[in-house]
Amino acid sequence: MTKTLSLLEKSKKTVINETRKVLAQGGLVVFPSDTVYGLLVDATNENAVKKLIRFKNRPHGKAISVFIPDLNNLHQYVQVDHRQDKIIRTLLPGPFTVILKSKHQTSKLLESENGTLGVRVPFYPLIFDLLNIYQKPATATSANIGGRSPHYSIDSLLKYIPQEKQNLIDLIVDGGKLTRNKPSTIVDLTNPKIKVLRRGDVELKNPTTYISQSAKQTQKIACFLVGKYQSKTDGKPLVFIIQGDLGVGKTEFVKGAATNFQITNIISPTFVVYYEYEINTGKLEFGTQKFYKFIHYDLYNIEDAEEFRYLGLDEALKDGSIVFIEWGEKLGEEYKKIKKQAKAIYITIKHIDRQTREIHVAEQGV
Repeated sequence: MTKTLSLLEKSKKTVINETRKVLAQGGLVVFPSDTVYGLLVDATNENAVKKLIRFKNRPHGKAISVFIPDLNNLHQYVQVDHRQDKIIRTLLPGPFTVILKSKHQTSKLLESENGTLGVRVPFYPLIFDLLNIYQKPATATSANIGGRSPHYSIDSLLKYIPQEKQNLIDLIVDGGKLTRNKPSTIVDLTNPKIKVLRRGDVELKNPTTYISQSAKQTQKIACFLVGKYQSKTDGKPLVFIIQGDLGVGKTEFVKGAATNFQITNIISPTFVVYYEYEINTGKLEFGTQKFYKFIHYDLYNIEDAEEFRYLGLDEALKDGSIVFIEWGEKLGEEYKKIKKQAKAIYITIKHIDRQTREIHVAEQGV
């Protein structure tokens, strides 16, 4: 009989320990992720992988991706050169799967016919913690039968999965109704030119430029970028300097970033220049840096450098702050202060056509 654990009822430690035991025994686990509900088995266990393939009705030779604990484990499972490594570190952790030549340290049943393997490092605390304790890769495939839609709730999964398939599941971890994100963007890095094989919510043009087709997609790109950089600040405040024409989506970017901290009431501060929001640090689960204040500036109406004296930027640039500055091109001499005291990320948003935006990212000093 399939065992079910609810994240609303059980501690994270209990869920991780139970999942680890099932994986070690060759079991099949339904587990929440940063995209959809997925199926986990130990990727080094041939029998467990065969069980997964039987559940998915997956034809042999059709690859299945794997989660790895962190980027330090990457070279253990796939071949990575300097160019590829540089690209990967701009994408992971996050909602991307990268395709590389396999070193055959996982079951070969997970590889493509030409010996490549898809690898993910998710931006999702529960999987991140599970893999760091288990210290083996696990499969990263959606919990649906091949050709069917992915699932965002356990009720949906059980409704559409026949009983014979349900009987193959050893453990279900119920994380409630997930946000309706698309499955990960799949990026093939085996050739000199990057090739996108599947487009998810975060669409890539190149390693530093993302494509947005809507306000919602701009928000999801922002959510990913904040998650990526919030653990790379070396203890400094984190500042996003956002540039772009009127109406290009700068405030939508800030709204998306705020969702990382469960802040949903972001409004444009155009007429009052800035707003400050308290962050509930008890809900911050991922990354080493803890943020206490979310500060949103809009410099549209700033016309004189003297006005910066009244913006409270010195107070904002303290440990524990994450700061977003719209119309960052107006910063002038204040940029030097930010560069000295904070980790600065530059976001440039451009109209490509009426619907499409390019979001370019550059780190401090680039």
